[in-house]
Amino acid sequence: MAAADRKPVLLVIEDDPGLQAQLKWAYDDFEVVIAGDRDSAIAALRSEMPGVVTLDLGLPPDPDGTTEGFAVLDAIMALKPDTKVIVASGHGARESALAAIARGAYDFYQKPIDIDALGLIVRRAFNLRAIEEENRRLVASSSADKTVLGRMITGAPEMVKVARTIERVAKTSVSVMLLGASGTGKELLAKGLHDASDRAGGPFVAINCAAIPENLLESELFGHEKGAFTGAVKTTEGKIENADGGTLFLDEVGDIPLPLQVKLLRFLQERTIERVGGRKAIAVNTRIVCATHQNLESMIAAGAFREDLFYRLAEIVVRIPGLAERHGDPVLLAKAFLKRFAAEMNPAVTGFAPDALAAIDAHDWPGNVRELENRVKRAVIMADGKLVNAEDLDFGAGEEGDADVLNLKAAREAADRRVIRHALARSEGNISSTAKLLGISRPTLYDLLKQYDLQA
Repeated sequence: MAAADRKPVLLVIEDDPGLQAQLKWAYDDFEVVIAGDRDSAIAALRSEMPGVVTLDLGLPPDPDGTTEGFAVLDAIMALKPDTKVIVASGHGARESALAAIARGAYDFYQKPIDIDALGLIVRRAFNLRAIEEENRRLVASSSADKTVLGRMITGAPEMVKVARTIERVAKTSVSVMLLGASGTGKELLAKGLHDASDRAGGPFVAINCAAIPENLLESELFGHEKGAFTGAVKTTEGKIENADGGTLFLDEVGDIPLPLQVKLLRFLQERTIERVGGRKAIAVNTRIVCATHQNLESMIAAGAFREDLFYRLAEIVVRIPGLAERHGDPVLLAKAFLKRFAAEMNPAVTGFAPDALAAIDAHDWPGNVRELENRVKRAVIMADGKLVNAEDLDFGAGEEGDADVLNLKAAREAADRRVIRHALARSEGNISSTAKLLGISRPTLYDLLKQYDLQA
């Protein structure tokens, strides 16, 4: 039988042969699997993957007690914690049933068995499990839908537009310049561009031009021959050569000194380099992607950056919005960071309290994604309970006002978009909750989402 056509599997753990037979034939709409002891029960759990289990706590070798039954329950919860376990409770054994629920059981039924009553509990358990599986599928689908360029998490139209631009230019050989504040994800986008290009099989090499002393930057970029300067004990390839056949990401390209700008321009024009102390031209097939937070046009006017180099580097310019401009993304990213840091440092933390989500959504994030990541990491470490609260994040919620917009229609639309995005973020995309937060009906919210081309 194909997996899709298979009936829901119900595992009955019961040592009484009479009850085994009765339960085996009582439910035509389930595939009933019988187990009479712990070993056969665990084997059936592994092989049949039942969604629901009925468990008699009185199993051999302790048929008059509960120790073996609880051992089976603990094993099920360890192996498949999403399984719905329904335990049997004899007269006067309600305490055992409640203890079983505390240990992860879904429900209990009273002996002697009422087939119809037990069937109702079992069907309810299967329905709940189906709903939970659908929710997990939707969450996974939602998370996948929020990923662009294979690695960047975003739900903001502004960033989706950036990603689409990068995807379009990735297959070409043009040089790309990424402009944006520190912490907006420039290197992540550069790596995404590389992965989407025909050079994905080649190396991706990144260098921060601002982090390397000026007297060493030339050697870092172009390499050097043995004996070229004191300490050059061997011939060393530079980053441009390292990236041959792939992509070189020059971060903070505005910090390259003018003399070195001339040499970089020559490479972009001729696609050859000369190592420091070398005389031979070396052909290199390297694509350049660069980034900066500086205003290069102002630097050109001041004579600090070559105009001809700028136009060689900026064949395509992509401007990256700050996190404050990407409404909804702070909450989306915060949840991803929390999941990662909790697994590493504080597994007891499972999510954010409502006041924390509100504070994240309202903050203006001057440090962009880097600031958000650091705050979430700190909050996960400091959290005492399962939920991170606003106090753990260590800032007061506040929201910047909009820039002056004199056109009333445009101002109203901008305000509507911002508030709807905030409400969607705080309600985790749930339409009913979002409508309730906004004080409008669901049909009205659907109309607004369609009008403003927003996605839940």
